[in-house]
Amino acid sequence: MPDCFAHSHNRDHDQSGAGGMVDPFGRTVSYVRVSVTDRCDFRCVYCMPEKMTFLPKPDLLSLEELDRLCSVFIAKGVTRLRLTGGEPLVRKNVMWLFRRLGRHIETGALQELTLTTNGSRLADFSQPLFDAGVRRVNVSLDTLDADTFKTITRRGDMSKVLDGLEAARAAGLGVKINIVALKGVNDHEIDAMIRFCGDRGHDLTLIETMPMGDTGTDRLDHYLPLSAVRDDLESRWTLDNIPWRTGGPARYVQIAETGGRLGFITPLTHNFCESCNRVRLTCTGRLYLCLGQNDYADLREVLRGSNDDKALHAAIDAAIGQKPKGHDFVMDRKTNTPAITRHMNVTGG
Repeated sequence: MPDCFAHSHNRDHDQSGAGGMVDPFGRTVSYVRVSVTDRCDFRCVYCMPEKMTFLPKPDLLSLEELDRLCSVFIAKGVTRLRLTGGEPLVRKNVMWLFRRLGRHIETGALQELTLTTNGSRLADFSQPLFDAGVRRVNVSLDTLDADTFKTITRRGDMSKVLDGLEAARAAGLGVKINIVALKGVNDHEIDAMIRFCGDRGHDLTLIETMPMGDTGTDRLDHYLPLSAVRDDLESRWTLDNIPWRTGGPARYVQIAETGGRLGFITPLTHNFCESCNRVRLTCTGRLYLCLGQNDYADLREVLRGSNDDKALHAAIDAAIGQKPKGHDFVMDRKTNTPAITRHMNVTGG
C-alpha cells in the first residue's frame, strides 16, 4: 500500500455507514466505477497499444470478491455503480455479478446500476442486463463509418455494435453514445452522430482524449479541445445549457433541433474536479481516488486478509480521507509522454 494511504490524517468527517463518505474537500463520494476486467475485444488507438499485455487472470478479483467489495461501498452510502473494463461483457459469467448487485436495486440501497461497453456483445446481453436491474448503458462508438471504425478499434465489426444498440433499445435500456473526439479522424462526423442519436432517442457525449498510457500513437496529432468543437457546433445547432446530470463529469446541453442531450467531458480544457463524487476500483482491487493521479489504496490485500468487513470499511475510510482535490492532466508537447502511465482499460472507463 502506498505510504500516503498507510495512515490517515486527522479528519472531522464521519465516513462510516449511513454517514456516507466525505472527502477532505467536503465532496460526498456516492459513485463507484468498477472495472471487472482489463481485457477487451478491441484495441482502440486512444486506449491501448495494438499488442497489449493483459493482467494474469489470477491477479483479478473473483466475481464473489467484487460483489463483496461493491456491497461494502453500498453500505457506506454509494448509490451509483458502473461496471466497466476493458470490455466488461467479455468477463466470463459476468451476468452473475450483475444479478447479485441487482439485489441492492431491489432493496432501494442502490439507485442505479449501469455499465460502459463497446457494444460488441450487447445484442446478446441487453435483455439479461435489463432483467438484472440495469436501465441505462453507455456505448463507446466513435464513428458511423465502417472503415474508420476498423481504424480506430484496430479490429471489430461495427455492424455488431449497431445491432447491439437496437437490442438495447428493444430491451428498454436507455443508451448514451460516447465519442472520443479525434482531430482529423472523426471530427467531421459529429453532426452525423447528433442526427443519428436524435433519431433514436440516444444521448450523446463528446470526450477529450485523455493522456493515459502509451498507446503507440501520437495523441497530440489528434487532440481536439471540445471548447472549439462546441463553438463550431453552435454555428449549426441551437445548444441550450441544462442542469441534467447522470452522476458523471459531463456538462450537458439540449439540442433544440433534435430534442436530444449532448454532453461534454473536458479533462484538459475545463476539468470537472470541483464536483467530483467518484472513485474507481480496478479488477485487481486497487482503489484510485482520482483518474488523473497515480496514488491508490490496495483493497485486495485487505479483502483477502479477513472475512470481517470492518477492515474493509476502515481501509476505504482511510483512502477517502486522502482523495486529492483534482487531477493534473496535461499534454506534454516536448516529450509527448502520457500524464499517467497506466492504461485506461486497467483503470476502468
